[in-house]
Amino acid sequence: MNGITLTLRALHHGEEALEKDLLAVGRRHRTEHEVHHIATDLARWSYEHTVRLADTAQHYGLDLSGPSGHVSSGILATVREKTAEALGHRPEPGLLLLHDLRELYLCASGNSVYWEMLAQAAQATKDSRLLQTVSSCHPQTLRQIRWANTMIKNLAPQHLAAYAEA
Repeated sequence: MNGITLTLRALHHGEEALEKDLLAVGRRHRTEHEVHHIATDLARWSYEHTVRLADTAQHYGLDLSGPSGHVSSGILATVREKTAEALGHRPEPGLLLLHDLRELYLCASGNSVYWEMLAQAAQATKDSRLLQTVSSCHPQTLRQIRWANTMIKNLAPQHLAAYAEA
């Protein structure tokens, strides 16, 4: 395997993880309608990215069509459990939402770095197929980052201040 195929595989796993995490956050915070609906829509983008990446990877002799075996929810579950322990097993929904949004932000940001790496490789190797994939998918990943960041900015003051007063 070369660097491009390793990066394609890592990004494919990252997009699968982000899709799964977005869907989980949407379900977990379904009473927050904006979070529920937008997270579900953004998860669809990550799913589409995995399909595009699998198609592009075939050009490199890499099969990404099967299950990845990548488990990101285990890490998130552990962090949520530790958060619950720190809060005395009574996690405030607002604090959990902020934690989940932070995790989504970090996951999407990691994917963005991989997209950027692939863009640079595509330009260096003059690979128009790879560049087209990056050009169509990376802007959506940047939008996922902006959404999570905006939600954090909007929700942090009320949830953190409310927790501080309690």
